[in-house]
Amino acid sequence: MESNEPQQQLFTYLKENIPPHLSMVDELCELLDLSPDSVYRRIRGEKPITLTELKRICERYHLSIDQMMQLQNESVLFNAPGLNAPPVEFIDQLKGMLTQFKYFNSFKIRECQFLGKEVPLWYFYLYPEIAAFKTFFWSKTINNHPGLSNKLFSLKEYPYEDCFAIGQKVLEEYNQIHSIELWNLEGVNSTINQIAFYRDAGNFKSSADFDAVVNSFHQLLDHFQQQAEKGVKFMPGATDVSYKEPTQIYVNELVIGNNTFLFKLDTKKLSVVTYNVFHYLITSDSRFTARTEEAFNTIISRSTLISKIGEKDRNRFFNTLRDKVNGLKK
Repeated sequence: MESNEPQQQLFTYLKENIPPHLSMVDELCELLDLSPDSVYRRIRGEKPITLTELKRICERYHLSIDQMMQLQNESVLFNAPGLNAPPVEFIDQLKGMLTQFKYFNSFKIRECQFLGKEVPLWYFYLYPEIAAFKTFFWSKTINNHPGLSNKLFSLKEYPYEDCFAIGQKVLEEYNQIHSIELWNLEGVNSTINQIAFYRDAGNFKSSADFDAVVNSFHQLLDHFQQQAEKGVKFMPGATDVSYKEPTQIYVNELVIGNNTFLFKLDTKKLSVVTYNVFHYLITSDSRFTARTEEAFNTIISRSTLISKIGEKDRNRFFNTLRDKVNGLKK
């Protein structure tokens, strides 16, 4: 092996993983405080990179040395956005998600595969009432927001219009990505249990607030069904001239997913795994993404397609979900 081969592997890896609209040389000039000529000499292997330069590159682009050098071990490097930062307001987490989706949309070819255990966070921002409830629940019950201690949920007091506006932008970005989503009958259970808990604990300020949230949940399911029927993603009230990317919806009644996403971005693949409710881990490790894709394809081969075709199965699936939500009012 030539002495500069690992260095050339590094720059080959960088070239393949930096978004195509960015210049690798310009990026490295800024990051390493070097001239273009100095960067090119490192790319050609004429000048070895220092450990300090390697450290900066790995930190900026979330790279793993063993991954780049193709070392055979079972370690996988994940990026955990926000892990080193102090707890933030929920709206800031939404803003971080918006930035992530804008990054995904910087690629020419974009596809998302989703193996769902529950409804993805951004879908709750289709309608304001269910969005406000989920934002309140996440902020109070999961994030332990001190200002919400002993507070009751009220649409008038906690409309979270700022969060809804950001959530709508996240949806608009997601709608620009071709998606293949795998659902099951358990996908709404978590939110149903949350609403039921607040109802039974007296955490709704009024019955009107409770009714508005449940009705909004029904609107969300209606929108899902419309998207499945048409096979495209769009915002509520949109006409066919503003329809976005295609979506393929599958139903598997035997396997409960784990909220894993696989993004295909040009030649790059990213696996996203959720943890702690709405936080997530990201890796581009080729072994991990290959296993994720293999598992997804296996499950989908045993699932039923309900988008554009399969009207009977589609209606049965969504009617079952509606019956679950209707159980909240009994």
